[in-house]
Amino acid sequence: MKKAIFALPLLVTCAPAENTLPKPVEYTFSKTPSWSDEFNGEGLPDPSRWSYDVGSPYNGWGNNELQYYTEARKENAYVSNGTLKITARKEKMDGLEYTSARLVSKGKADFLYGRFEVRAKVPAGRGTWPAVWMLPTEWAYGDWPNSGEIDILEHVGYDPDVVHISTHTKDYHHSIGTQKTAKKKIENATTEFQLYRVDWTPDYIRGYVNDEQIFSFANEKRDFKSWPFDKKFHWLINLAVGGNWGGQQGVDEQAFPALFEVDYVRVYDLVKP
Repeated sequence: MKKAIFALPLLVTCAPAENTLPKPVEYTFSKTPSWSDEFNGEGLPDPSRWSYDVGSPYNGWGNNELQYYTEARKENAYVSNGTLKITARKEKMDGLEYTSARLVSKGKADFLYGRFEVRAKVPAGRGTWPAVWMLPTEWAYGDWPNSGEIDILEHVGYDPDVVHISTHTKDYHHSIGTQKTAKKKIENATTEFQLYRVDWTPDYIRGYVNDEQIFSFANEKRDFKSWPFDKKFHWLINLAVGGNWGGQQGVDEQAFPALFEVDYVRVYDLVKP
């Protein structure tokens, strides 16, 4: 199974424009989470909620990144003092120069629609590339980008405090210059926790930073090529090093170990109109 391949996002307006589509149904969400991880306690991430993608770009996925993703290793993923701490370290493993972790909820927490929140503090330093995102659990429409991808938070260290929210589909992705994405520069993304959110409904996906909407992608009601978001997706949380996007301006070795810290992730159920 191939994983998603990233590049520097392009903000492109593609026909049909959202304002030419039928007015979407407006949805609400439950007041309390139906699923969450508050990252309380101490030790490795909760194995009832999280597994690991293990390995390197040699596995056939990744974006020419420089890290080896480890499994259940406290040096790379650990819970303490109420937060998940993913640490990328300058250390050799499997022929690579760095180690890190990529947590996935696949098969343990899979979702179709809802409000997805993460409160996080991203690392500083050139070459860091943290992300909280979602991939399809079954890949019903084929390999990436056909089955879709939802990026709730991305940040690259060479562009401090600029955060990104994006979606990828067969019709709309960076490889053909049509990616749907938005970015916002906020204060203190690397020094303070910020709230990132995606509202995913049958009619639209909207993205928010600290409750301010910065992104919207409407269901054009055509086919899976524009909207594969009618199947279950799962969480991913990772910290990459370098790569096609994260490494565009090199990697500052002095930035490591680099810490990506997550206060919580929460899911609120969709309430139908």
